[in-house]
Amino acid sequence: MRTDDVDLLIIGAGMAGLTAGARAVRSGLSVTIVEIGADVGGSARFAGYAWTAPSHEVMDQHNPRGDRELKRALVDRFADGISWIHSVGVEAKDAQRVLSFGRGHQFDTNHYIDTCRRLIVEGGGELLLETDTERLVVERGAVVGADLRAADGTRSHVRARTTLVATGGFQGDLALRTAHVHPHADRMQLRSNPHSRGGGYRLATRAGAATGHDDAGFYGHLIPSGIPFADPADFVDMSLYYSEHALLLNLRGERFVDETLGDHLTAMALLDQPESRGLLIADARVFRDWITGSYVEGAVAVDKFALASKRGGRVGLAEDLDELAYLPEEWGYHGETVRDAVKLFNEHASAGSAPSPGRELDPLPMDEPPYYVIETAPAITFPFHGLCIDDQARVLGEDGRPIPGLLAAGSDTGGLWHRAYAGGLAAALVFGLTAADTATEPTHCTWPCCWSTSRPSSISPRRSQS
Repeated sequence: MRTDDVDLLIIGAGMAGLTAGARAVRSGLSVTIVEIGADVGGSARFAGYAWTAPSHEVMDQHNPRGDRELKRALVDRFADGISWIHSVGVEAKDAQRVLSFGRGHQFDTNHYIDTCRRLIVEGGGELLLETDTERLVVERGAVVGADLRAADGTRSHVRARTTLVATGGFQGDLALRTAHVHPHADRMQLRSNPHSRGGGYRLATRAGAATGHDDAGFYGHLIPSGIPFADPADFVDMSLYYSEHALLLNLRGERFVDETLGDHLTAMALLDQPESRGLLIADARVFRDWITGSYVEGAVAVDKFALASKRGGRVGLAEDLDELAYLPEEWGYHGETVRDAVKLFNEHASAGSAPSPGRELDPLPMDEPPYYVIETAPAITFPFHGLCIDDQARVLGEDGRPIPGLLAAGSDTGGLWHRAYAGGLAAALVFGLTAADTATEPTHCTWPCCWSTSRPSSISPRRSQS
């Protein structure tokens, strides 16, 4: 069996792992990266914006139950993360508004991913593709490396001063999703790379890592129901971002959420509804301004209604409000109830009275025919449940103290988001850099002979039962 010694072993070659690897190599560390897939990049290859809340106050307003120290770290270090992107020769455009409250930068994530890989390899780092991490090696309570298995069955051992878990979450594993996201989480399509199946989560919890709350939710978006993703481009093209300006009714013909607060929040709310499906209804104003428009400045505009129709989704066009009463029977909705719900909303909106639920950010009536109807369902990108870390990316054990030698970053972590969201790519960037810096610190010795305990985190962790 081959054995190697390195300063930093990174498990997972997505946004967080490659960012950490490039930073660590630049800092003079020896690095080995292990990736179960045939290529690097993970879900970051399908993204294009790094964004988050612009201040602590805005972050707290939109993500009140997230861990305070992790939220502060993300906001405080985000600008340095964008500077890092520039420093490796990748252009990040000027800041722009994202959602109703965020600020972020568009950049070519494929260029960034490939640049990080090049920097790692040119800096002497090793990249092992199609290689599985079988277990973390623990000695006297400290993680000191891992046992690996290549695609051809060859086994090896890497002894590392620090190990970073960055495998991208467990959204690809139905059992973990139903256990830690929602009992009906298996209904959702996977809006993500298929390799994030909880590898890092299982490795770390077996080594004693604590995990966050099961009711934290997930990041995802609404998509047309019954249409399988055919290509990663569908992750954006099929996402019905315009739902923030439309009305969403469940199978009973009821509104159940303030749609205007964000499609990503509405996706979580719809999962709780009967059969986790509903009707997204927009009028001509919403079609003109939002369905055929760009979600954020610079994004390619896609006619979501036309695409859903072309792909065979449940779509309908009503020339006036009364035609909503004639929905196809096989869809399972009572058409007259749906029509009456839209009428009632319009009456409230036109009179300036608040409907229930409210419409905080777009209170205008839906009264300009025709009406565009798409049946929709939620799709998951990654869970908010994950490994507990502190603001230095150190993985915490059951006692709230860091497990010596073990770091985590990206979607393997939990605690930052709790039924709220303000930028997954930004978090992977910031905590990937943080992990590399923690591994580089002269005082960061993780061998069992010299580690000491640290202050407990503000998170209240618990041990996973998976």
